[in-house]
Amino acid sequence: MNPTFLSWGIALAATAGVLLRPFRWPEAVWAVSGALLLVVLGLLPPGLAIQAVAKGTDVYLFLIGMMLLSELGRREGLFDWIAVLAVNHAKGSPRRLFLLVYAVGVMVTTFLSNDAAAVVLTPAVFAAAKKANTKPLPLLFVCAFIANAASFVLPISNPANLVLYANKVPPLGVWIGRFAVPSVLSITATFFMLRWTQRHALNGECASDLPVDTLSANGKVALAGIGVTAVALLVVSACGLQLGMPTAVLGILTTLVVLVKERESPVELIRGISWSVLPLVAGLFVLVEMLAHTGVIAQLSQLLSGATQHSRLATATVSGLIVALGSNAINNLPAGLIASATALQAHSPEQVVDAMLIGVDLGPNLSITGSLATILWLLSIRREGEEVSFVQFLKTGAVVMPPALLLALGARFLIGH
Repeated sequence: MNPTFLSWGIALAATAGVLLRPFRWPEAVWAVSGALLLVVLGLLPPGLAIQAVAKGTDVYLFLIGMMLLSELGRREGLFDWIAVLAVNHAKGSPRRLFLLVYAVGVMVTTFLSNDAAAVVLTPAVFAAAKKANTKPLPLLFVCAFIANAASFVLPISNPANLVLYANKVPPLGVWIGRFAVPSVLSITATFFMLRWTQRHALNGECASDLPVDTLSANGKVALAGIGVTAVALLVVSACGLQLGMPTAVLGILTTLVVLVKERESPVELIRGISWSVLPLVAGLFVLVEMLAHTGVIAQLSQLLSGATQHSRLATATVSGLIVALGSNAINNLPAGLIASATALQAHSPEQVVDAMLIGVDLGPNLSITGSLATILWLLSIRREGEEVSFVQFLKTGAVVMPPALLLALGARFLIGH
């Protein structure tokens, strides 16, 4: 068999495994198996595979820090405390609670990243739904959809932003000028469409006036750790530095402070974290490296360059749509890597790159495996005993994502002209 075809067959099979989870095996099993097969069969040199895994170092560190902070918040009752406050502010209305959760989700995504919205916000929202005695799924959907819809408000709002611009992100002022209006339209359209899809589930009343317990000392430490991390990420982003190391350091330091105060072993806390997401990301990076090794990216860059010369606006539009759909096929992190490498080789103008960014960030709202944030969200809700199938999410995503994507792309093009 032709090595290129075999490589593509393995990559497609691995991607299908991640999407469909045959035998209910974790997504990481399929991504890692595909990556290992490429190396074992000699289709990808081991050196290139190792380099591909190393490219994800900043992402791994970022996730480690966020997962530690999330698990710490869950253990120390921080999320339960936040949940009671949210329920009481909703004053017995599931619709008001939906709006409140959405507003908080925008803030968390903007200043802590979409992965943080999935990892940190989801447990708190589930706790809120449980205490409010209301259906949890509409509120949990908020965590998933806003994590992508608000992920290009700031450069730090999505690690994929840094990937797409190859760590050469536009200055903060320039970024806001280009993405403020598209972000507002994306967030607004997503809210109204998601609210419409969940309208029946949000009928009735929910609990209110719950007693508010005092947040424990360690809960306050966890809250402070999350707050300091948010500020640190803004500063680091403004300085043009990578986000992974400071996030990991602050997550580890916050955890150590709590463990030392409690005089407990870290084993139980470590066991509570879904570590499988790290090999999943590593496997996806290797699958993308295979594309570069087989010459696909070089061919894509030639097509992109030729199309841009013919019509910049049409190329930007089509590129944004293709990347949006492609993110759902292979996950937006590797899609961002492919788009970044392709645009770099093609010397694409900013309108094309920005359209790709919107596609990478917002397109994943179509399917449950479109972004790393949504996969993290899925792992979080499974831990709480909830399950959402690929088809179930797709039915909602097919209504919610397209209007937001088209509005955001249209606004960016109007700003560019």
